[in-house]
Formats: sequence, C-alpha cells, structure tokens
Amino acid sequence: MPTSQISRRTLLIGGGIGVGLVVGFVLWPRGYEPGLNTAPGEHILSGFVKIGEDGHVTVAVPQVELGHGVFTAHAQIVADELGADWRTIAVEAAQPGRLAANTLFAREWAAGMADAAPARLVDDWAHRHNFVATGGSTSIRGFEARLRDAGAAARALLCKAASRRWDVDWEACETHDGLVWHGIDKMRFGEIAAEAARASVPANLVWRTGTENRLTAQELPRLDLPAKVDGSINYAADIRVADMVYAAIAQGPSGDVWLKPTRKAAAHRITGVLEVVETDRWVAVVATNWWAANRALEALSPHFEIRGDVAGDRAMARGLEDAFGPEAPGAERLSELGDVDAMFRGAAVFTQNYRVGVAPHAPVETASATAARDGGTVQIWTATQVPSLAAAAAARALGISTKDVVVHPMMVGGSFGARYETEIVVQAAILADRMKRPVQLIRSRTEEMRHDRFRPAAHARMAARTAPDGRIAAWFAQISTPATLHEMQSRIVDGTLPHEALAAAHGKAEPAAILGAVPPYDIPVHAIDHHPASIGVPTGDWRGRAVGANCFFTECFIDEIAHMTGGDPFSARMEMLGQNPRLAQCLTKAAMAGGWLGGVSGSNQGLACCSMAGSYIAVMAEARLEGSRVRVDKLVAVVDVGRVINPGIVRAQIIGGLIFGMTAATGAPVEIKRGLAGPVRFGELRLPRMADCPRVEVELVVSREQPGGASELAVPPVAPAIANALFAATGVRYRQLPLIQDA
Repeated sequence: MPTSQISRRTLLIGGGIGVGLVVGFVLWPRGYEPGLNTAPGEHILSGFVKIGEDGHVTVAVPQVELGHGVFTAHAQIVADELGADWRTIAVEAAQPGRLAANTLFAREWAAGMADAAPARLVDDWAHRHNFVATGGSTSIRGFEARLRDAGAAARALLCKAASRRWDVDWEACETHDGLVWHGIDKMRFGEIAAEAARASVPANLVWRTGTENRLTAQELPRLDLPAKVDGSINYAADIRVADMVYAAIAQGPSGDVWLKPTRKAAAHRITGVLEVVETDRWVAVVATNWWAANRALEALSPHFEIRGDVAGDRAMARGLEDAFGPEAPGAERLSELGDVDAMFRGAAVFTQNYRVGVAPHAPVETASATAARDGGTVQIWTATQVPSLAAAAAARALGISTKDVVVHPMMVGGSFGARYETEIVVQAAILADRMKRPVQLIRSRTEEMRHDRFRPAAHARMAARTAPDGRIAAWFAQISTPATLHEMQSRIVDGTLPHEALAAAHGKAEPAAILGAVPPYDIPVHAIDHHPASIGVPTGDWRGRAVGANCFFTECFIDEIAHMTGGDPFSARMEMLGQNPRLAQCLTKAAMAGGWLGGVSGSNQGLACCSMAGSYIAVMAEARLEGSRVRVDKLVAVVDVGRVINPGIVRAQIIGGLIFGMTAATGAPVEIKRGLAGPVRFGELRLPRMADCPRVEVELVVSREQPGGASELAVPPVAPAIANALFAATGVRYRQLPLIQDA
C-alpha cells in the first residue's frame, strides 16, 4: 500500500461545519470525488465508511442489491474489519464513481471477448468511466480487499483518536463491539468520530487477524429483509415525482422494423390519455395513470413491418446448424491441450449431440424507469446492473453529456442478467423529453416476455476417445452458439440497435462462449471450438452465463461415456479428479449425503459437477417421470466457495440457483414466431409451485481459500444432474434443454 501523506488542508475535501469532515483515504487518488454524503453529526472515515456521533456506522455499498444479499455481505466485511457492533450498522448505495468501479467485471468482460488489453489499461478504463457494474459473481471477489482496506483505515483512525485521549500508542489499541479498547479502557466509536476524521491514515494498513470478536463467517441477519417483509422498501415502480405521468409501451418484433400507422383516435378515447409517442421501433402511450396508458396501447393495435429476415424457431435452428458448415465464418479453436486430431485418427471415437434452447429471465419485477428533466439535467430512477452505462445510453439518446445524467439504481426485484439492458432507460428519457415533465415507463408482463434478451441457444457436437481402462484419453467439443458478449458490447456499450448488434457480432468467436466447456477433469488431450452462430434473436447474459449450457453438454456426455464403458458415473468422475481436490471433495460429500446407489437402473439418481468464478459444486438429483412431466424429488448440493462471509446468504443463493436451474430445465420452452416470443404469461411457463419443489440439502465446505462466486454457481449443474437421473429412472437419454426425450 503506498504511503499516504495527508496534510490538514487536504483533509477538508468536501466537509464543513455540521456535516462532518472528509478524510483523505489511502485508496483515494486526490483527484477522486468522495463517494459519500453526510448528515449533521456524521463523519467520513474512509471511502465507504461514515460514523455518526450517536454511534451508528453507515457502509456505502458499491454494488446494486439484486436480492443476492450484497448490502449485507459488503457491510459485514467492513464491520468485521472495523470491529463494529452489527446492531449499529446501516447501509446506503455508494455514489457512482471511481471507488465503486468494478474493475474485475471489466477485466472478465474484456477477456470474454478475447481482448488482450493489459489489466492496468482495463482498470484505467473502468476508473475513467466510473464503470459501476453488478454481476458475473464479482460482488465479493471484486470488492472484499477494497472493503477491508476501508474498514482497516477507519479502525486505525478511531484508534488514533482514542490513543490521544489516553496518551498511549495507537497501535496498542483494538476495536470490537463498536468500541475502541486499551486494556480495560474503552470508548464508543461515536464519541471520537469527529476527532478520528481529522486524523491521518497510516502508511500501511493491517487487516485484523485472529478469530475472536469476528463477524466474518457468522450468519448475521440480512439488512434488506425487514423492509422487504413489511413492504416499506422502494422499487423502481414505487417512485413518485411531482407532476409525474405514466407510460406503457409496445415494441416491434426482433429485426429491422418500422411502425405502421396506428389508431390514435381510439387511444385518445380512453380517459386519462395525454399523448401517443411514436418512433420507428416502438410506440408509447402517456396517461395520468398506467392502467389507462396500457388500455390505450391495446386500442392503438400497433403493427410493425420487418425488413429482411424474420426471426423464428426454424430460422434459429437453421442458424445453429449452419454454423458448423465449412463456409460458416469465424469458427475458432479457443482451448487446446495436446493433439486431439492425432488421438482420434484411426481410433474408435464416441460421439453425441446436445441442444440447449433460448431461455427467458422472467424476473418477478418487470422493467420500469422514471425520468425527469430539469433544465439541462436528467434524473432517472431504474433497476439496473450498470448505472454508468445506463447514464451514457440516456445521454446519447438526448444528445447531452453523460455528466448531465444522474441514474439512481433502485433495489432490483430479480434480474438474472436481464438488467444489464439499458433500452428502457433510453425510452423513458425520450418520453420525459417529449412531455416536458417526469414520466414513469413500466413494461407489461407480455411486453417483458416478448422482448427478452434470452439465454442464447446452443448446439454441441461432442466426441471422446477412451483408454483401455475406461478413462477418457481425448475430448473434443464443437459448440455452435451466438457471440453474445460481442452482441451485448455493441448493444449496451456502443448503443447500437438490437438488429445492428446482431450484425456486429456476426462471425466473431469469443472465449465467453466456451466458459465451462473445458472439462474440470484430468483429460490429457482436449480441444474446444466455438462456431459463432447467427440465430436472428437478440441474446444476453443469463444466470450462469455460458457455463450453464456447457456444463449440460459436458456432464451429460461424461455420464454417457461412463455407462457405455460399464462404469459407475461417480467412480468415473472421481478417477479423473486427482488434480482437482476441491471438486473431488464436493463430489464425494454429495454422493455420501445423497445416498448414491451407483447410478444403476431404477435408482432415479444423477450426478453433475461444476466449477466457476473460483468456486466448486457437485449436485446429486433424484428425478422421475410423473405422466409426461419431470418430477424432481431431491437435490443435494455440496459447495466450496472458499472463505465464507455469511453462510446464510451463500446457502440462500445456492438454494435459489438450484430451483432456478431446475425451473429452466423442466419448464415450458420459449417459442419464437415472426420475431415475437412466447409464452407471455407466468402461468404458461410451467414454473414450479411450492408443492412441486424438491427437498433441498446444501452443505458448505469449510475453506480458507479466497472467496469465490456463489450467486450463479448452482444453476449450471442442476439440468445435467436431473437429465442423468432421468436416464437412471427411465433408460431414456435427455439431450435437450428444456428436458425433452431424445428421439
């Protein structure tokens, strides 16, 4: 950590009498804007910490709360390092800025696009653009060290302030339970917060050691739950601004579309309608209430014409198959170990094909945004995972500077990757500009489902050669799927239209497409090819990313090979996990906890493993057919996510991921006709009810390794575990998602 020489003058960055003082924090280059505001009696002690004279401690959280518990986990990291009393902890969203920039997310995004830029250049870009982003299982991995430094800096300042009163060495002081201690002497944080804010940060910050009086690894209550339970929490659609009006929207199908003439007179006959706003790609009705706006939208009966090809199921399937053709552009070998061609030459090779369809995000909360323009400034309230990109998108649409757009990221009622998209922010900003008053735009459920940015469809051609002892000697996977990350980059970062983003991503192979495709097993020779496919349907990030599809391909194929060679699927995996002890431990514990019977016919049991974002998981499923429906009776998961901050949050994320993955595997498929997707209602998705949910058992492995990601980890292995269980139950292989019997 570089030495921080801070003078009395540089401490007074932005404070004043009655609002506290801002301390120059060791992680703040002097050009950075402070990321906290203060109330009377509050004092800023580090980049993410302020303490009130009444003793309350507020932690500024640099990530959006998606329901994954980040408000609690981030606060817990800081409180643990600070030595705070959990009962005094409050949280608020950190203001977008360089301190909150998610450099790890930016690095992994760049790597997923095969961008070879040095990490320092990516970090510099993220800082310069205030790149705040939540996702990619980076909330703990990307911010734990930064938050611990913030807590350690605040702790050092408190100890310095207390030591001056006691006339002792500040390094002989310690903190816990919201008090500074020196022997039997103690002092409340609030008593010395003002003095601490005037102290200087030490040159070297030291994290706490030892296990006494620690908050890490404790199952502390979540800070966001009480407000969610009593309904006092505000989501994007709860925003109310003076003189605000409401809007409903209908967008054109996938492709290059334009709006045909509408029945404006019919819309204006609905009481409360104020305006009909038309663009080439969408039409919106603005009214005094949303119900009137949506009714008027139906009365408009909008129709769109499509230029060029029309997206649909057949065209999508053809695009996936054509990507394997010799004339298809962009196919590239993205991972290789040894010479797979030589290993296959003249040998008996086992092959199989698998398919994954597009899948919806289907969060409970539909997208909404409220925009208000006041002179040259625009304020937007919305649920977004990328507030800085949302601000840039609104600025582009209005032809103003990004500095003149303020995005307030709201609590998110489910995302699963859907809230990376910024289109609704653009639409709300345009409507507010047209109406010259605040506008709240809310998508209907039908609109949300029809125009989702789906999980990309994928086809895989798998091949393997086995050794005489049954172990896999060589592995080859050809994966046909869109270059979704390139598409998202074009759409979200560059601001192109969806059909333009599809064209921009055409023929571009990307490492993000093969995440999870390299088997986690000791296979001496392998090759993984990406065949970029053009399917005509906009795609986006989906919980589990490409690991979801690729884990399905890998774990189903491993299972088939094990049965073909007469082996036990558990033993076959264990024999190839000698170099992966963490995953081997998860698999062993899952088999033991689930009562593994060897995968024999009639056992109804299946296994699958996965590693991603520095974490490991093994899942055992018990499943069967109940009529024509798949019935999952039991899911057992053993998880190693490294050092755990809050076991309750990790366990909740794993359970949620298991149910999410099961739902996508057993629910209704998405159908696309003439550029529009269905189903359009929750009831048609065949979502599981409480009575349909299996018994779920989750065990967390105690680990001292660095924290890994947890929010997406459980999604990928569920589908292959269920598919393998169905084979044990029925003798029929399921090689397609959603789970459909192989013909």
